[in-house]
Amino acid sequence: MRILLAEDDKNLNNSITDQLITNGFEVDCCFDGEEALYYASQNIHDVILLDRMLPFMEGSAVLKKLRSDGIAIPVILITALGTLNDKVTGLNLGADDYLVKPFAFEELLARIQCVTRRSPILHMTNELCLADIRYRAADNTLFGKDTNCTLSNREGALLEVFLKNPTQTFTRGTLLLKIWGPDSDVEEGNLDNYIYFLRRRLKSVGSSLEIKTIRGVGYCLQGFDQQ
Repeated sequence: MRILLAEDDKNLNNSITDQLITNGFEVDCCFDGEEALYYASQNIHDVILLDRMLPFMEGSAVLKKLRSDGIAIPVILITALGTLNDKVTGLNLGADDYLVKPFAFEELLARIQCVTRRSPILHMTNELCLADIRYRAADNTLFGKDTNCTLSNREGALLEVFLKNPTQTFTRGTLLLKIWGPDSDVEEGNLDNYIYFLRRRLKSVGSSLEIKTIRGVGYCLQGFDQQ
């Protein structure tokens, strides 16, 4: 899971980042609102932790812009503004949760788990299920009807993107950002290789799911009931 942390207090930013990484998250961190909007607009994160009082552009303005642009990534506002009116305002702007400083990391972790659990295909067992497969991220295991196989980290990350957004068509650029991050200079040929590997993995467990190439656009998942 990739998290964007926007917090201008460098000590707090570093502390939260270190704890998130220790707990298995990938973290992109920034320290001002303009940078937060840039990263968040890439639409590659699973959760955004957004300080409400940021330099250059307030967190509330960042959130409002994201929602107006149709970006629905779960956002947890992290702020010292803890009155009822502050909370209501933040939630009305489109925040999914609101955490008042100071807070225990355990509470932050619980809230992250809460907002990500709302996906209809993400179960309490930490498995992603769709059609005739299950994917267990804890050990990168893909289960089919009668057999299973172990995926590489990149294969697993790529499969997660498709399973969490099964009706979406992804451009090549978006997939590169989601899997390798915004600062990587990885070549598109690497993406092609992992698409090929993942197609073979799905076939090896007998799945009806297919990763289809949409010419001139990118890739999408097919072979399941979209009703």
